[in-house]
Amino acid sequence: STQSTWESQHMTEPTHQAKRARSTPADELSSGDPPHAASTAHMLVVEEETAPLPLQQQQQQQPKRASPALRFEVLAQCPVNKARLSKLTLPHITCETPIFMPVGTQGTVKGLTTQQLEDLDCSVILGNTFHLALRPTAPVVEALGGLHRFVNWQRGMLTDSGGFQMVSLLDLAEITEEGVHFRSPHDGTQMLLTPEHSIHLQNQIGADIIMALDDVVSSQTTGPRVEEAMHRTLRWIDRCIAAHRNPLRQNLFGIVQGGLDGSLRAVCLEGLIARDLPGYAIGGLSGGESKDEFWRIVSQCTSALPRDKPRYLMGVGYPVDLVVCVALGVDMFDCVYPTRTARFSTALVPEGTITLQKKCFAHDVRPLSATCACMVCRNYTRAYLHQLVCVCLALVVVCGTVLVNI
Repeated sequence: STQSTWESQHMTEPTHQAKRARSTPADELSSGDPPHAASTAHMLVVEEETAPLPLQQQQQQQPKRASPALRFEVLAQCPVNKARLSKLTLPHITCETPIFMPVGTQGTVKGLTTQQLEDLDCSVILGNTFHLALRPTAPVVEALGGLHRFVNWQRGMLTDSGGFQMVSLLDLAEITEEGVHFRSPHDGTQMLLTPEHSIHLQNQIGADIIMALDDVVSSQTTGPRVEEAMHRTLRWIDRCIAAHRNPLRQNLFGIVQGGLDGSLRAVCLEGLIARDLPGYAIGGLSGGESKDEFWRIVSQCTSALPRDKPRYLMGVGYPVDLVVCVALGVDMFDCVYPTRTARFSTALVPEGTITLQKKCFAHDVRPLSATCACMVCRNYTRAYLHQLVCVCLALVVVCGTVLVNI
């Protein structure tokens, strides 16, 4: 079987070929972080440092316990900011980062088949543990061969822990030290999601990357609740680690919390780094805070996190945020914004956005983007897509979703 082959190889033979590296191998790179700047210059190799490294960078160079289910290699680093090109190897995929991961809450990206996702060279998609646990349920997914086989997706997959629903379904949730008491949005039944149960569900679902259950608060929350959530996140990570039963096939990522308080973020960063996890996520942002506050926290986290581990910024997908946060050193992103935007008749193109409902597109015979080679831009005019939006949404869901995921 695929899983037994994976265990026997222990990451010695990736299942997919990575794209050809476009830069100097990682062992020729400097381990020091380059100075930060706002520029998004081309990826270039950093010169070897001659001066002694700061204590934090010395600590990041110390040997770490490698995850048998993940390899991460920095291939090139920008000399003027923290942007980097890396190679990420997971049980089902080897890909280059930075990457954007489309959200398939129920195990599917709405409007697209898995073959279309492969044609777009999508490397990793997301599933949501909370929603999959309600329907079709994790035992059903496990009995049918895990989420990869269930949805016929042979590339990378990541599952959220269900923690975000503490914010999005706050009216249906009660948070205690034990876990989160949810009321199902479908039928009102009660569900207790503990760190142990979240990990158990994700072990059953079988994604390549699984997320620790964290105590999530809105980025606009202030006061003692933010500190409480940060410390609880650190207590819960130990429960998640103890409950994890598939470390040879699944990678447990911790999530940095602490709101917009830099001192709380520093405490959380120190605690999570000490636990030497396969990768780290930055959570609790993109909730209405100012861009300056948002980018400040992202920069703080990427500067502190280990250089040899992937950095994942959760729930971020606006184009400007992707560009800036890549420059700040983020490797992985996810967000519902691109696909949800497509379903509401707005296409994302290099020049900005196109709202297809506008009458000015009724006779426009141009493609959505003249520089794009996707199925939509090769085959359909703006006038036809305008007609779909105004008369029938069935095909425009597919067309729009394809465009915003390229």
